[in-house]
Amino acid sequence: MFKRPLITFIAAIAATSAAIACTSLIATPGATADNSVMITYAADSHNLYGELYSKPAADHAPGAMREVRDWDTGRYLGEIPEISHTYATVGNMNEHGLAISESTWGGHEELVDTTGIIDYGSLIYITLERAKTAREAIKVMTDLVNKYGYASSGESFSIADGKEAWIMELIGKGSKEKGAVWVARRIPDGMISGHANHPRIHKFPLDDPETLYSPDVIDFARKQGYYKGKDKDFDFSLAYAVTDFGALRGCDARVWSFFNRHASGMDKYLQWINEGDTEAVMPLWVKPDSALTVRDMQWAMRDHFEDTPFDMTQDIGAGPFKVPYRWRPMTFTVDGTEYTHERAIATQQTGFTFVAQLRDQVPAPMKGILWFGVDDANTCVYVPIYCCVTEVPYCYAHGNGDMLTLSWDAAFWVHNYVANQAYNRYSQMIPDIRRVQNSLEDAMEQAVAETEAQVMSLPADRQRRELSMFSDYWANRATREFKQLGDYLFVKYLDGNIKKETSPGVFKRTPEGQCEYPQFGGYSDEYFRSVANDAGERLKVKQPEKIK
Repeated sequence: MFKRPLITFIAAIAATSAAIACTSLIATPGATADNSVMITYAADSHNLYGELYSKPAADHAPGAMREVRDWDTGRYLGEIPEISHTYATVGNMNEHGLAISESTWGGHEELVDTTGIIDYGSLIYITLERAKTAREAIKVMTDLVNKYGYASSGESFSIADGKEAWIMELIGKGSKEKGAVWVARRIPDGMISGHANHPRIHKFPLDDPETLYSPDVIDFARKQGYYKGKDKDFDFSLAYAVTDFGALRGCDARVWSFFNRHASGMDKYLQWINEGDTEAVMPLWVKPDSALTVRDMQWAMRDHFEDTPFDMTQDIGAGPFKVPYRWRPMTFTVDGTEYTHERAIATQQTGFTFVAQLRDQVPAPMKGILWFGVDDANTCVYVPIYCCVTEVPYCYAHGNGDMLTLSWDAAFWVHNYVANQAYNRYSQMIPDIRRVQNSLEDAMEQAVAETEAQVMSLPADRQRRELSMFSDYWANRATREFKQLGDYLFVKYLDGNIKKETSPGVFKRTPEGQCEYPQFGGYSDEYFRSVANDAGERLKVKQPEKIK
């Protein structure tokens, strides 16, 4: 059993990374309806601006150097030699359909190398420039940290190409010893997996070609005093991470919710989530009951534990409008007892999110689609960005606004305009958001199939041009329609009212042209009862007795 307080976990990670709470889900061939590999990502941070990074392919002269800056803070870390040729990247995917995502788990603070040059974010983006496949990426990543030092805390990475997906978990050795200890496991075909700010690799086979690890991963744990048992019983997660209430309820519970939605029999792992019962450790992967689609993975990123014991709409914290969000901090104390909010996959402080759909048996320009969104995954629109895109749509472009500069041309600000209205009156507004969101995503799903069929026989350069224009069109259209949605919500729900409509977006007017008298939004009976119980006699309607 693990009974350390939640605040220990949150504080430990907050000290090491600004993007402290991310989620990545995985589905392999055989577990997906189209036999693709899919990984997801939500880059969750209270100060990360949602934009789409891009870097063109390039040739580099001998002796050329690459500057390395910490992805979270922009702090200069150093320089490393460039290689002769680097691949084009768009977001967390490269031109070859390799994609990488992450989640930070912190671990033992003394293992952060303050002299290292490679932080976790730079490790991702440098690797995308240098590797074509997932297996190549693992070698590039581990070589980089061994040579230049690892400047971040414990990290889990989803690493995938069109054939396979891996989870690699890695932590440094501290400032006195360069390099890192790590384990990487290939997720078998037909399985789903995921990680969410806690290492998911526990015991692992020592002689399996689908399991890779640093030679000293066990010996180093012994040297540090983290482990004393036999090699065959070594548990990476228990040795290198802090497994407390927050790690289980705030992190592994998110993966459990994904598993629970797509595989039967997951209730037995609630003993792990709620109690830390090591006899019920949640497995690294499970077999889904049916194959998952891109849309399934998108909706998995919109999860708030609905219809589970952790459902965020079912306690008083949801308020009268069943809001599945809780503002930070994560914990609070009442009469000396510490309590927690649930931490769901979908959260308000997401910078950007994606579902990477990676295919092997298609032409190179369409091997990877980054279904990309900004802000909260629950209210975003996932737009298809092909791996051949070299010019980022303006609505996602770096420099188009930032966290302190509003731009109505920037998708991040437009999506926040919509989401932050819904956070106040969620149950009333979310049907309107779903209508537009589903309409756009349905249209894009159909357009992808039609466009790929049309360009399949074209030369590669023509395919790249057509698919780039396609991604640009849908990114800007989705942003434009969501701005219109935000305006519509503002008008419809002004001042707590709900304006009457003849159809969505067409408001009723009187014969004289005035706005028809609106409906009152009101509150639920449950909310009224809680107000009456709390206020007691103060709000009770009493007719005056002394007026004759």
